[in-house]
Amino acid sequence: MRYLTIFILFFLLANVAWALEIKSSAFENGAYIPVKYSCSSLDISPSLEWSDIPEGTKSFAIICDDPDAPSGVWVHWVIYNIPADKRSLEENIPKISQLSDGIIQGRNDFGSIGYGGPCPPLGSPHRYFFTIYALDTVLHLNQQIIEKKELIQAMQGHILAEAHLIGLFKR
Repeated sequence: MRYLTIFILFFLLANVAWALEIKSSAFENGAYIPVKYSCSSLDISPSLEWSDIPEGTKSFAIICDDPDAPSGVWVHWVIYNIPADKRSLEENIPKISQLSDGIIQGRNDFGSIGYGGPCPPLGSPHRYFFTIYALDTVLHLNQQIIEKKELIQAMQGHILAEAHLIGLFKR
């Protein structure tokens, strides 16, 4: 009976879909983002890595935003059509609309393409959510350069999983 129970547990766990996970070598989840990745310094994107990819993933998208901004949610990065076989983005992604491997970057709320780092007003720390989406499709959008709202709309019905990495920043 004991071996049967172990076998059943093994069988059930073997079929569990593990949750998508995102992390960075630049900062821990819930920790402060180094100044190097902010508007106060180099303003470059941090490295990101992800794992536990759901079956059927065809591409990834990442949105970074600040829900604590005085004017409402402030978008710092819109990047999508990250190939399904990629498991990371290196630090300092070029601020251009299309990368050589087909990755596309949209417009952030600073009005520019690519990553715009934390730049809160003086005072309390802000939270920066790096959200990765595993998608069951590669997005084919008619618009040349999109913003977060268009990406969210295009992803509707295609999200297999999502995960968050939260960083803090204060000036």
